Amino acid sequence: MNPAFKSRQLSFLVQNIAVTLILLGIHSYLLSHFADNIHFIIPLWQIYIFHFIVTTLLYTVINYKYSSGKTEIFNTFMGFTLLKMVLAIVFLLPVFLSDTENKQPDVFNFFIPYFLYLFFEVYSLTSFLQKKP
Repeated sequence: MNPAFKSRQLSFLVQNIAVTLILLGIHSYLLSHFADNIHFIIPLWQIYIFHFIVTTLLYTVINYKYSSGKTEIFNTFMGFTLLKMVLAIVFLLPVFLSDTENKQPDVFNFFIPYFLYLFFEVYSLTSFLQKKP
């Protein structure tokens, strides 16, 4: 296996774990102080596990393709982003199909980290694509 692939992958995993723990901590703190009386259908830790896994898979595939010599990764990124959107809808199906009247807190609970992770993905990918191989 390519040493550059392993190095980038390990660096990304450490960063992804740090981002996940920081965001989860901040999110938990804010919910405990401002949304204490709201019942959420999907637990917060499940949302962050979902984002961590999907983000790691996307980065790993693009990192592998890039390490294999394929520097044109835009189509792969867009395809995986579309897949990520579909998986997000599937993940949120219990919320959409539930009988609860107010689904907005659960949807916000999911999509705020979704966009933060999307920003993190784009930042991570552009940072290693800008470096000379």
